[in-house]
Amino acid sequence: MEKFNILIVDDIDENIYSLKLLIEENFDLNIFTATSANDAMAILLNKSIDLILMDVQMPDVDGFEFTLYLKELEIIKDIPIIFITGIYDTEQYKSKAYEIGGIEYITKPIDNNLLTAKLKVYIDIYENLNKSKKQLDKTENLLIHNSKMASLGEMIGIISHQLKQPLNVISLHSECLKFSYEDGELNDEVMKDFNDNTKSQINYMTETINGFLDFYNPNKTAEVFNINDSIQGALKILESKISLNNVKLDLEIDETLKTTGIEMELVQVLINIISNSLDVFIERNIEDRKIFLKLFKEDSKTVLTLEDNAGGVKLDILEKLLDPYFTTKTTGTGIGLYMVKLIIKNNFKGDLKVMNSENGLKFMIVLNNS
Repeated sequence: MEKFNILIVDDIDENIYSLKLLIEENFDLNIFTATSANDAMAILLNKSIDLILMDVQMPDVDGFEFTLYLKELEIIKDIPIIFITGIYDTEQYKSKAYEIGGIEYITKPIDNNLLTAKLKVYIDIYENLNKSKKQLDKTENLLIHNSKMASLGEMIGIISHQLKQPLNVISLHSECLKFSYEDGELNDEVMKDFNDNTKSQINYMTETINGFLDFYNPNKTAEVFNINDSIQGALKILESKISLNNVKLDLEIDETLKTTGIEMELVQVLINIISNSLDVFIERNIEDRKIFLKLFKEDSKTVLTLEDNAGGVKLDILEKLLDPYFTTKTTGTGIGLYMVKLIIKNNFKGDLKVMNSENGLKFMIVLNNS
């Protein structure tokens, strides 16, 4: 388990030394020290600090002023601060310390037992939070894995269907080659046509199978990739299902936009969302079936939206769609869309929203820029 990190901010070296000695005698943790606000900022921006012990009386910028500044910084504002002072021991200063965000206010001379007890409380909280976070990460990873396994059968069916078409084409070309041979028309042109077409179909099958294998590869690494490649990859995998169900695609794609992550995980996200729309089309007997897919840049954000015209869902269902184990399908696991949310949030550092539009259900994915 990672060690707890404390930052001591005090302009007097002797005070820092005494505090360090007391803490190190009772706890196994990392201690960072700073004698000014500037030194403290340099540490806070480069180290993961879990608790700050802040002296109130310091030159240039005192502890109260520095705390007010820290509370305005998004990446630092939630670090708990304990004020330590030997001068400002009135109720007025104590009240101010709590008002600006301090969690404790300790006056000098320091009661060693009191400080030790308070530190133990916060270290215990930190360790419990770490355990909870690791358990949550483990649970989320298990959910993602289970979702992939749950979709494996459907994926095999899709891949199988896609392989039938090129195999039929190869079979047809083989028959044509046989007839050409029997009719004495086998020449260089016929052989070249057979060779080119057969290779083309074999390459298509190879790419399909490799994409399927990569889809379940646990050792992929994040990298910068073109988002349109993922879109086209998902549409290619679902091509036969989209065509079979007479679904029209309305695409507005900025092909220059990129993001950082694992390309096949975004493919998985898109397959999941589009497949849900295809299932709803069938379930509700929608005749004019459309899916609208847009990829664009809005201000500094990259936005990907997927919308169908299947009529949307009721408000009480809409609020639960991204919850784990919630499903409207009799045979569903309820982890598909939850997995989508986890992948976008954790693996792409993005955001996922779902809403009803004038046409149907709309998913909005905000991705990191690269």
